[in-house]
Amino acid sequence: MPFSSLPTRLADWPALFPASGLLRLGAQGAEPVASLPDHAGILVLMGRPLAVSELAPLAARLGQAPVTLPPFNVAGVEVLVLLTAGFDEALGEWLKAQEWSLDAAYVRALPDLAEPGLLLMDMDSTAIQIECIDEIARLAGVGEQVAAVTAAAMQGKLEFCDSLRNRVALLKDADAGILEQVVDLMPLMPGLEILVARLKQAGWKVAIASGGFTRFAGHLQQTLGLDHIEANNLVVRDGRLTGEVDGRIVDGKVKAQTLLDLKVRYGIADHQTVAIGDGANDLPMLANAALGLALHAKPIVRQQAQVAIARLDLEAALCLLEAGSRLAALRG
Repeated sequence: MPFSSLPTRLADWPALFPASGLLRLGAQGAEPVASLPDHAGILVLMGRPLAVSELAPLAARLGQAPVTLPPFNVAGVEVLVLLTAGFDEALGEWLKAQEWSLDAAYVRALPDLAEPGLLLMDMDSTAIQIECIDEIARLAGVGEQVAAVTAAAMQGKLEFCDSLRNRVALLKDADAGILEQVVDLMPLMPGLEILVARLKQAGWKVAIASGGFTRFAGHLQQTLGLDHIEANNLVVRDGRLTGEVDGRIVDGKVKAQTLLDLKVRYGIADHQTVAIGDGANDLPMLANAALGLALHAKPIVRQQAQVAIARLDLEAALCLLEAGSRLAALRG
């Protein structure tokens, strides 16, 4: 796969493509392909920018002549899609372990934005950049104690429901006004707004399933026009937190069930479901989706998820969905 024979800037590649929009990258260089070939693997490379010089180790790993689509740009991210005749699970694991400036996804199939779909996201450290309970605890003066339990729970070292109850108990008697302070300072994950806007434009359903709290998930629902939220209810009495959670706790099982329930409610095909999360309690949800993305995830999640995004933010999900749409268009 002689990337050395191709322009060093990905932006210069489109001029090489024939009318079919497909090139085979073989030992003798790039050659045109008349139509979309049969393929078992889809490799999506994403970077800002995507440096061709970094792809040499990947070329050695592929050991075959993949077919590529013309590179494209999504929200400032350069994207290259390669199709492989077979599917090598070891390649997917190798990609997740790489320390380079780009992100890569190696999958058997991708959803299509032109069809109805469903995206279900975790909230804390996924849709937003913070863990809300840690911020509440910091303002309540018990930040270190709560943060330590949060970290252990997200790494899968503690059972989530028990860990949440223990953390919430530490907030007893805190002024409920703290919740509004956290809402006012809640930073969105980069790429969230453009991702949601594009999906809504395409007629997709977008929802949150969070082990966090309804006050914050509800704010996102109102601000972004989300179709559904599933989160925990903090009990407030006389203007203070009671240190309790009302109703069932949204743990990994509930998140996974939420994906299944929403899929049925909205009539979404199995292959059109996407889930994004970062913690151990997101793994069942990620496993239930056709495309499960670990975003800036804990090691256990990065290892087990179908795709791990480490450098980009939520715009990576949009890159993958755009890649799926372009492939679907080529299939006709």
